[in-house]
Amino acid sequence: MNAAPTSALMDLVYQEARCIDEQRWDDWLAMYTDDAHYWMPLTHGQTDPLLQGSLMYEDKMLLGIRVERLKGRRTFSQEPISRCHHLLQAPSVESIDTAQGLAVVRAAFHYVETRGDEQQLYAGWATYHWRQQGADWRIALKRVDLVNCDAAFGNIQLFM
Repeated sequence: MNAAPTSALMDLVYQEARCIDEQRWDDWLAMYTDDAHYWMPLTHGQTDPLLQGSLMYEDKMLLGIRVERLKGRRTFSQEPISRCHHLLQAPSVESIDTAQGLAVVRAAFHYVETRGDEQQLYAGWATYHWRQQGADWRIALKRVDLVNCDAAFGNIQLFM
């Protein structure tokens, strides 16, 4: 593996989490390809987001709508606003094909989301499917597998 793309991809995983934690929504959304998807499976080992139910399966348009809602001044469900923090294990590059401009990176995480005096803790793995566009790498698919994906959840307000 070429060290430069590997290191850059690992740095991008940290950058993506930081954008979420700092609520830099436009910067975060810009990290995704136009045909990207954000997927949170409902069951362990789930292989199909279309024929099986998911906690979340959103394309970039829906992600953009959620971002606009989070940035909105009249989003009363976000008063007070939700905040979050990612604690990431060092990402690992699972595969990279520099000729095709494709890579897969995986990172285990602990994620805390809080709003007012309520706090939820989630743990799992994020798998990023990166696609090179020009000199930049963009996320074509982010899959978030929660350890307890089959539990009953309240509203997950932000992105993991």
